[in-house]
Amino acid sequence: MRHEIAAAAADEGERADRFLAGRIEELTRSAAAKLLEEGKVTTNGNIISKNYKIRPGDVLAVEIPEPELLAVTPQEIPLDIVYEDAELLVVNKPRGMVVHPAAGNYSGTLVNALMAHCRDSLSGINGVIRPGIVHRIDKDTSGLLIVAKTNAAHLSLAAQIKEHSFKREYEAVLIGSLRDDAGTVDRPIGRSERDRKKMAVTDKNSRPAVTHYEVIGRYPGYTHVRCRLETGRTHQIRVHMASIGHPVAGDEVYGPKRQGLPFAGQCLHARTIGFVHPASGEWMEFDSGLPEYFARFLTKLAQRGIK
Repeated sequence: MRHEIAAAAADEGERADRFLAGRIEELTRSAAAKLLEEGKVTTNGNIISKNYKIRPGDVLAVEIPEPELLAVTPQEIPLDIVYEDAELLVVNKPRGMVVHPAAGNYSGTLVNALMAHCRDSLSGINGVIRPGIVHRIDKDTSGLLIVAKTNAAHLSLAAQIKEHSFKREYEAVLIGSLRDDAGTVDRPIGRSERDRKKMAVTDKNSRPAVTHYEVIGRYPGYTHVRCRLETGRTHQIRVHMASIGHPVAGDEVYGPKRQGLPFAGQCLHARTIGFVHPASGEWMEFDSGLPEYFARFLTKLAQRGIK
């Protein structure tokens, strides 16, 4: 796959590997460095090294090889399927389940389960690693996820996400007491310069990100909110809420370490999705009740507030 990326004046002096990692989604700095070392990056027709310093007006041409084929093994893993037809299915993913295979997680993923359930009926647009996956949710986020069975359905659903017409609502418990009952966080998100495995609110090499929120309930030291995504950046809710001083409870990546909560991971649930069906043109909307870990935590918070 070929990418051409133009550098702006603000990028002057940045190392080529850092520049590319910030501009190409999911390309880590080490992966960018490897491409540079292999001579797969040029500017003005000349191969450049990872130490090359960006100059205003540079146009970097990047050749990213197609991913090596990986034999993803179908696994008979129980799935909570909310809806299914010939074009797509909606699944309620439990917390702790990885969506697609990656280093360290080649089995037990949602994709392994989908391949066993759907056999050959999955979109191939994202390749063998992510068949049918139109959008993702984090390993420790629970809730609804849509899966495309055909390429036509995949393209239609992806377009709706890009046009912001695909409805995605989450519920979360945040640390602290929000001042307002509703609001919007409109802050761009990109790779963190301090830790390339994390995302951050930044104006450098970022993309627009908008999250709307409203308070559902207030508890001592915590706030229960509903969040609606206008965009869908990696870790968007987690990053945005942390940026306003109220990280998601249990999130030890963007919030305090060792919070001592009765569950592992963040208290974040993808509750509602809505979309136009790719074949029928009908508006469809699905809701997933709060999972047991989330409801139990709210009950404990409510009990703390009783004097």
